[in-house]
Amino acid sequence: MEYIGLSLPKYLISYFLDDLCTVPYLDTICYCDLFCNRTVSDCCPDFWGHCLGIQPPFIGTCERNGNKFFSGQTYKENCNLCTCGTTGRWECEQNACLMEPDIIHAVNRGNYGWKAANYSQLYGMTLDEGIRFRLGTQRPSRTIMNMNEIQMNMDAQTDRLPLYFNSAEKWPGKIHEPLDQGNCAASWAFSTAAVASDRISIQSMGHMTPQLSPQNLISCDTRNQGGCAGGRIDGAWWYLRRRGVVTDDCYPYRPPQQTPAEVGRCMMQSRSVGRGKRQATQRCPNTDNYHNNIYQSTPPYRLSSNEKEIMKEIMDNGPVQAIMEVHEDFFVYKNGIYKHTDVSFTKPPQYRKHGTHSIRITGWGEERNFDGTSKKYWIAANSWGKNWGENGYFRIARGDNECEIETFVIGVWGRITMEDMHNHHHHHRRRHI
Repeated sequence: MEYIGLSLPKYLISYFLDDLCTVPYLDTICYCDLFCNRTVSDCCPDFWGHCLGIQPPFIGTCERNGNKFFSGQTYKENCNLCTCGTTGRWECEQNACLMEPDIIHAVNRGNYGWKAANYSQLYGMTLDEGIRFRLGTQRPSRTIMNMNEIQMNMDAQTDRLPLYFNSAEKWPGKIHEPLDQGNCAASWAFSTAAVASDRISIQSMGHMTPQLSPQNLISCDTRNQGGCAGGRIDGAWWYLRRRGVVTDDCYPYRPPQQTPAEVGRCMMQSRSVGRGKRQATQRCPNTDNYHNNIYQSTPPYRLSSNEKEIMKEIMDNGPVQAIMEVHEDFFVYKNGIYKHTDVSFTKPPQYRKHGTHSIRITGWGEERNFDGTSKKYWIAANSWGKNWGENGYFRIARGDNECEIETFVIGVWGRITMEDMHNHHHHHRRRHI
């Protein structure tokens, strides 16, 4: 007697015909009868082993793009793993992804003032992973948030502020390209190094244009800092002031291969050599580079949240550092003037997440609308590489504290002496700062 290609011994057949073959399983009754050889869901999961004492003769198959898959086989759909179940149905994880096609479409269909795109380097990550690995600045403590803002004498000067200003145009060759932090939550180190690099270049009038090393901060500034697991900008500035860092070329960035990321041991210490100067104690980790000069800064100062004061500071002294909240829709930003949208408000709450990030503001502008009104924006550099956003930069609404970008803004001076300028000018390979 054969049932669907399965030959059964005689004693089992009489066993099957006894309808008492039901077994309580978890909180339900499941059947242990002959129909179970078509793997329907109300059969005992261990029917073949328990009732027949044999391995299942066949496995459920699932279909995808016209191909057959066996149960247990998987494929990844964006950030969700799908497994072929025993019932022949695909069972997929339900994570919110960092690149959600419907969020991208909703932004591009709506009239939000900016456009979205899918980034292959971010595709396949969950939203949680994006928040965890791509940002990495802790909110400043209450003490730091209470830091006094510097008082500016603005009165007559507000009228002098132009409608458009870009540091890269005022100081050509002195404003550094956006770097890529990869899957390392260290915007605390990237934004600090970037602002310090620009400020030292501007102040030394181009005699020194170092691209400072975020890796030096990530690996060596370990006091209450988490390396690639996030850190604080006040700690980064403390390190830059007290210890100093070398250039990115001397101590290159090594993005973490595995997560959670290894910080890597510190390859670059500095020691004091008198008169507030410091010198590296080691050779550059990049053995092709002999310039292990240490660069330092003065203590950072906090600006007011008044957009005019921030603008004046950027125009006079160069780019500033700002902290902002990054929401789920910021990751897909392509161009335009970013404002956080409501496109994920109709979705379940796991699609709405945000985390704290730090960036560098390099300028501002405004765009005239057809109706005569204008949209004011900041020009800011991110640290997600140059193929994200507008060549690594983004524009974001200015003047209404969009994503809290005006809440905590920092300026700093490089520590530069006339001697440094002189030494650099003559290309002496001597330490500076």
